[in-house]
Amino acid sequence: MDLRIFTEPQQGAEYDTLLTVAKATEDLEFDAFFRSDHYLKMGDGTGLPGPTDAWITLAGLARETSRIRLGTLMTAGTFRLPGVLAIQVAQVDRMSGGRVEFGLGAGWFEEEHTAYGIPFPKEKFARLEEQLAIVTGLWETPVGKTFDYDGTFYQLKDSPALPKPAQAKVPVLIGGMGAKRTPELAARYATEFNIPFASVEDSGLQIGRVRAAAEAAGRGPDDLVYSNALVACVGKDDAEVARRAAAIGREVDELKANGLAGTPAEVVDRIGQYAEQGSTRFYFQILDLSDLDHLELISSRVRTQVG
Repeated sequence: MDLRIFTEPQQGAEYDTLLTVAKATEDLEFDAFFRSDHYLKMGDGTGLPGPTDAWITLAGLARETSRIRLGTLMTAGTFRLPGVLAIQVAQVDRMSGGRVEFGLGAGWFEEEHTAYGIPFPKEKFARLEEQLAIVTGLWETPVGKTFDYDGTFYQLKDSPALPKPAQAKVPVLIGGMGAKRTPELAARYATEFNIPFASVEDSGLQIGRVRAAAEAAGRGPDDLVYSNALVACVGKDDAEVARRAAAIGREVDELKANGLAGTPAEVVDRIGQYAEQGSTRFYFQILDLSDLDHLELISSRVRTQVG
């Protein structure tokens, strides 16, 4: 079982805070540090000091960590042109010595586009399909050859398709709860399929859809990793769970129903329920980035039990 730390910096975190959490992630033997890709806070709070860019952050962390995998859940396809994105991700992969994993989504949060003057197109999913084809096509083009693409939204001609990532194949993450097009897209491009903030039952249903789509596409369903992203709120006892829930403005019962919350034993049991549906990787969404003791508890009392 693979446990990873997932952060939401748009809620209010500067680079130094993320660096501290990433170094703790590495020291505490988690597998990876991931972050969201957003430019505007959600819900309550000020969001101060303001957003940090996902790939600029990961570039810095690539030079200041040595072991953990680094990635996004998910890079917003609306934020970047696919050719430029391929260059950015390949560069960060080389800067990290081949530790990048690339999650790409269609983009959904219209308000942040409005706030920062980013176009918010109607045809987001169709654009995502072309973006995946372009980014992976550029990386897969042999050195010395060129890449062309003539799509509805993007056209590339005589691209040298450089630079190449350090890895021969950068893991590609696709996720969501779409019943048909999303599983089909994952079957074509994904190394990993991620299910965000879903119940055990809904996770099992979606994993079944993706496995069927993979088989229909001629891939072995077990070729993909299946993962869940879930809010984390773990305490050594009920009082500590309640304190951590209050710190992030959530209710204990709601967190237990919808996330990885409770005592370490409760969380280990919850992970087991998801694992029975086929999940082998878990992204612990950490909302209070100042609480490093939370990470230590998850590592020592949960990770060691399921790793």
